[in-house]
Amino acid sequence: MTGSRSEIEKIVGHLAKADLDPNADVVIAPTSLYIFQAQSILAAAQNTQIQVAAQNVYHEKPGAHTGEISVQQLKQDGINWTILGHSERREAGESDELVAKKTKAALDGGLSVILCIGESAEERRDGKTEEVCARQLQAIVDAGVKDWSNIVIAYEPIWAIGVKALRPATPEEAQDTHAALRKWLAAAGLQPNAAETTRILYGGSVTADNCKSLIAQPDIDGFLVGGASLKPQFVDIINATRA
Repeated sequence: MTGSRSEIEKIVGHLAKADLDPNADVVIAPTSLYIFQAQSILAAAQNTQIQVAAQNVYHEKPGAHTGEISVQQLKQDGINWTILGHSERREAGESDELVAKKTKAALDGGLSVILCIGESAEERRDGKTEEVCARQLQAIVDAGVKDWSNIVIAYEPIWAIGVKALRPATPEEAQDTHAALRKWLAAAGLQPNAAETTRILYGGSVTADNCKSLIAQPDIDGFLVGGASLKPQFVDIINATRA
């Protein structure tokens, strides 16, 4: 629930006119109240590189579901992405099964999904990182999703995020988990080459200071950016692979 109408105007307006790496796929996800404002700002700037995502979507068809947004409602207004399973929503009570239902509904309805997974500090301490991530991913398979070509995985180590972060993850720690996720993809019985073609983003307090060392890791394909996306340094993060 970050931002106001004037702040969105400033942030998205700046981003729309910035010199961005043309090889970078950029998706921004304002709160639902400002999705279409962001879309309008980008259209006015004739910026076709940046796409807009919802922060959440519901798995049922349009109907009596007060407070929810349907896949169909997003699609009819040109929104083609949604984030699902964000750590803050999981901490608020969303189960693996609910995230999986939403993911299948989004994919079936033509949306691409940024699927967030990740472990808590306690799970990290107990050596359960790979177990937790595998469980969260397996729920998507169990919901009937075999084609992951429109899924982007975002690994969020909860213990490294935000003001309550224990510490930042090192690039090596992030790489180890990303490599394990790719190994899981290879063994999950998905579409051919899923392990090689599925993009895996890192989402643990990415900043302009650490983005280059993170993106240099072989299994980190990009970033899910939180607080830094509200600052001018977001452009530097997008351009992390630029020479």
